Amino acid sequence: MQYFQPLIPNLNIERRKSDANQLREEDRPAHDWYRFVLSFPPHLVQQYLEKFGITPEQTVLDPFCGTGTTVVECKKNGIPTVGVEANRMAWFAGCVKLDWTPDPEALLQHVQQIGAIAQAQIQQERGLRTLPEESQKLLLKNSISPLPLHKTLILLDQLQASSPFSRHQQLALAKAIVFSISNIRFAPEVSIGKAKADAPVVEAWLEAVREIANDLPNLQQLSPTPATIHHADSRQLLTVLKPASIDAVITSPPYPNEKDYTRTTRLESVLLGFLKNKSDLQTLKRGLMRSNSRNVYTSDDDDQWVVHHPEIQRIAREIDARRLEQGKTSGFERVYAQATKLYFGGMAKHLADLRHALRPGARLAYVVGDQASYLRVMIRTGQLIADLAEALGYEVEAIDLFRTRLATATKEQLREEVVLLRWTGKFPVKYRFSDKPL
Repeated sequence: MQYFQPLIPNLNIERRKSDANQLREEDRPAHDWYRFVLSFPPHLVQQYLEKFGITPEQTVLDPFCGTGTTVVECKKNGIPTVGVEANRMAWFAGCVKLDWTPDPEALLQHVQQIGAIAQAQIQQERGLRTLPEESQKLLLKNSISPLPLHKTLILLDQLQASSPFSRHQQLALAKAIVFSISNIRFAPEVSIGKAKADAPVVEAWLEAVREIANDLPNLQQLSPTPATIHHADSRQLLTVLKPASIDAVITSPPYPNEKDYTRTTRLESVLLGFLKNKSDLQTLKRGLMRSNSRNVYTSDDDDQWVVHHPEIQRIAREIDARRLEQGKTSGFERVYAQATKLYFGGMAKHLADLRHALRPGARLAYVVGDQASYLRVMIRTGQLIADLAEALGYEVEAIDLFRTRLATATKEQLREEVVLLRWTGKFPVKYRFSDKPL
């Protein structure tokens, strides 16, 4: 079945490509405290809140919360919201972005004192501080130079002391690390740029804190609205969500590609102490949707949810056939096909669990994108997720075109879409894509 229709029919395609995902200036408060480079924009949330007719008496869920775009935007609009996020750095960021209670003047006074102490210590210390060896091994090579790392560790020491502002100060440092202190670049994937011999660590941090303090007065004028984010796996929603408690879902799950989402937040996750060793990293990866070959494990069984889905199985066979044809034999390349099946199986498991938390008639919007990163085999993500949802008892209302983007490998225009669903309240007698009982 085909459900395609444009989201913004009055915009030409070139404008949709360039403007659709940009953060507008008026949306920056709270959202811009810390944000994934490829996060979907707050104005998209606004559009679907309006399209779904959501009111303050209803509750919105984002089960792939990331750094909190949906939950923050809902809170700004006075709509109760719940988020679920498995990445601890992203979960932390989203939680802080929901906390508008600090006194901005007191916050600024406190950070000036902390900054002065840190600067004095930087001047006094002779040797360079380093991370423990286990933590250092987790970092992307050359992601931060020795002197900026030394300064950052000194500043972090000062931020460990308990204060009512510690979380906001740490989040400001996370932003400064990524965009001012480190050697990390996004174009759009994470990579390592030219090494910086030095960086104004304390100054960049102070600027990020000032942005938070400048936003707080206006945010504090808004009506108090319930908003929370659970640190949990989106495939295990029944552990954190109450039955029949959700009226709408606005979210963007990971896409099936070779992007290791833990690399995007690796540096700040290590420096802020969310990841300390390989065991921590593996625990994080096991709690994520299987969207790439670097978080596939032999014990995974989400693929059983799509064992009878003809198109997903065909795509997996084509990926494996192309791999053999091209003589690709690395460990990661050998699991491209399995990663694809695990991804869609995980989405099916997620959608199956989610039904119990939805009220009948609940509306859902899933922002997803076509992919061709597995040996250039095209994966029409939105259409496949719509097909899985329909088999689980959802009604597929439409697939809106959000924007298009150019595939690096194939030079094809890939669709980024919003899959629109409605929960009918009726569980099907049989889910036809698996032998697993529902």
